[in-house]
Amino acid sequence: MNAASLGAEVISLGCRLNLSESERIRALLVDEPEIVVVNSCAVTSEAVRQTRQAIRRARRERPEARLLVTGCAAEIEREQIAAMPEVDGFVANADKLDARAWNVPAPRPAAPVRHTRAFVAVQNGCDHACTFCVIPQGRGASRSLTVPQVLTEIEYHLALGAGEVVLTGVDITSWGHDLPGSPPLGELVRAILDAFPGLRRLRMSSVDGIEIDPLLFEMLASEARLMPHLHLSLQHGHDLILKRMKRRHLRRDAVALIEALRERRPELAVGADLIAGFPTESEAHHEANLSIIRELGIVHGHVFPYSPRPGTPAARMPQIDRPAIKSRAAELRAAVAELRDRWLASLIDTPLAALAESDGTGYAPNLARVKLPQGTPRGAIVTVTPTKFEEGLLQ
Repeated sequence: MNAASLGAEVISLGCRLNLSESERIRALLVDEPEIVVVNSCAVTSEAVRQTRQAIRRARRERPEARLLVTGCAAEIEREQIAAMPEVDGFVANADKLDARAWNVPAPRPAAPVRHTRAFVAVQNGCDHACTFCVIPQGRGASRSLTVPQVLTEIEYHLALGAGEVVLTGVDITSWGHDLPGSPPLGELVRAILDAFPGLRRLRMSSVDGIEIDPLLFEMLASEARLMPHLHLSLQHGHDLILKRMKRRHLRRDAVALIEALRERRPELAVGADLIAGFPTESEAHHEANLSIIRELGIVHGHVFPYSPRPGTPAARMPQIDRPAIKSRAAELRAAVAELRDRWLASLIDTPLAALAESDGTGYAPNLARVKLPQGTPRGAIVTVTPTKFEEGLLQ
């Protein structure tokens, strides 16, 4: 395969939404092999550091290419990134899926997903104002794809052989709020499952638990094709910190949701985003963060050490020392890891239907990672009964 057939190189950082958008950028630039795109992230100061690092690495590896930056950091950290000599230009985050922004002749279909799972962005932007979050500055107001648009994209990915569809967005439980009649996310999920009876696995990325509508709850509790895995945009386990974050839920709301779902679907695996060291966080607040991991049984944890983001209210609050933040983040990760190891060990001798990746492993419906028989083709769904658990992998 020659270089021209590969098209542009697209480097994706950050969230699953960025991953989905990067595939579509690749499709737009399929005839542009001399372009490198960094689809950046700015959710934390570490994400910005990684973006800058990726830009420098890309320039070293492709010194003759035209290097363009898009994504959230391209908006939020524009001045800082523009000062980097490696950068040739920017494409606005809001325009990055528009062919005109890249100066290419015409839009192309969504790119084939190069993975067993198709990440389908059903929503973008956010209307909320969490005090720690800079993403609305980078992505703007919430806006939704219509049901027909979502179905068209899913149909395309299924035709390419995707074994699982993952719905993504900045705040996917706000899907539909900007559409006529303000349909809830549950209506979209029901429409997808009805339109594609052959779709065996549908999953959602991070959701705001307080916005789970009754229809979506019922499907999470009883629909076999909607995976028994729920990742909550939880952020903290103490009510005072949640209020200072300007979140719309309390601890008891998250606990009640998971208890109600587990009563109907005991195999449900819970994930959550948690922030360590939010401004004003005391030791007691941190202990509440640790205890909610145990209370909810969080086995898929994304722990973020707090870092002040430009222009956010939290950046003006009394800050916690960096060493304390780092230590608290490590404790949260250790608590999740302990629960996760126990949970994975409990799945020994349990038949698991795993969707095969290309590396000899696959993911069960609950997102447990499983070693598969040698020669299992990527995209196949095979039932495996693990007999042991070693190094984070059921075997």
